[in-house]
Amino acid sequence: MSPRQTIARLALVAAAGLVLASCQSKPKNAPAPSGKSAALLAMEQVAIAAHKCWIASKDPAFKPYQMANELNSFTGTPRFLLVPVKHYGGKPLLVVQAQGNSRRVDVYGPLMAEPLGARIGSDIARWQAGNPACGAAA
Repeated sequence: MSPRQTIARLALVAAAGLVLASCQSKPKNAPAPSGKSAALLAMEQVAIAAHKCWIASKDPAFKPYQMANELNSFTGTPRFLLVPVKHYGGKPLLVVQAQGNSRRVDVYGPLMAEPLGARIGSDIARWQAGNPACGAAA
């Protein structure tokens, strides 16, 4: 057998092995890890609902504000901010954040002392509990 035939046979055997390996099924009971912390999972849920209910719905109570998402935080503190609509880089009027492996969401800022604060608190609590419904306007 020539060296060329030997190389061709080895290549054929290797290709057949790859084909067979690709046919193997993955275990069905092992969920794929998301790599997301509990804080990030909680904040994604709350941020999606807040954007849908407050911003995208054009709720008049939230018209003066815009969201600044900071969910991709390398500090382990995913959050979003409400800032004045005409001053994106301005001082946050509301901070909604979670930390580390906790699903607890903290809410603070000047808006919480305003009449809108009670609605913000109840909306965040509802969304954190898994209910994505939008609340009644304040």
